[in-house]
Amino acid sequence: MNENIPVHVGIIMDGNGRWATERNLPRTMGHKNGVKTLKKLCSHVFKRGVKVLSVYAFSTENFKRETSEVQFLMDLFVDSFYNEFLFLKENNVKVIFSGRREPLPASVLKSMDKLVDETKDMTGPIFNICLNYGGQDEIVDMVKKISLLVKDDVLQIDDITKDLVNSNLYQELPPLDFVIRTSGEQRISNFMPYQSAYAEYYFPKVYFPDFSEKEFDIAIEEFQKRNRRFGGNSK
Repeated sequence: MNENIPVHVGIIMDGNGRWATERNLPRTMGHKNGVKTLKKLCSHVFKRGVKVLSVYAFSTENFKRETSEVQFLMDLFVDSFYNEFLFLKENNVKVIFSGRREPLPASVLKSMDKLVDETKDMTGPIFNICLNYGGQDEIVDMVKKISLLVKDDVLQIDDITKDLVNSNLYQELPPLDFVIRTSGEQRISNFMPYQSAYAEYYFPKVYFPDFSEKEFDIAIEEFQKRNRRFGGNSK
């Protein structure tokens, strides 16, 4: 059996709204079913041996959606973080968040902080939730942090390395090995561009609410067929 399992997997959870629309349901039902799918998927992904799972829950651009949909999502986050994902603690999973805190509502921030606090001592896999996240914003924020260190003479220009950059991103994580975007769309939509420099990409046509454990296993089989060269020659 091929045991080539990616260390860090990213999932762009796309297609909730279209899944609902095609079933003549409100878009909110797509988001609710997306949460159910994510719960099942988390357990399965970590059982397969993945050490870090990063999911794109809400981008900075998503605030441009209809006000009613944004409010629904904010309420869904609060309910999910308080109730739906507590099982992760029982499975020794550490939860972290990537993204800007502004302008997230206080209720969302409180639920995020509680989930982080309750899992901070877990020593198993890491579940990274990208919420109010934008990859370009992350790079800008990283540059600002490092610039302040240089300005205050804490660092010299020559001290700036790839390791230093990585340690000043929202979270210090291993590079992404495999990025899955559901729904068939073939773009990364500002998802962790620095971390995914050498990631393999996979674009299944299935909408995220239907992205089952079986679909994930199919994705892993595809990953295992890839020849990752990292800029070198093929063997």
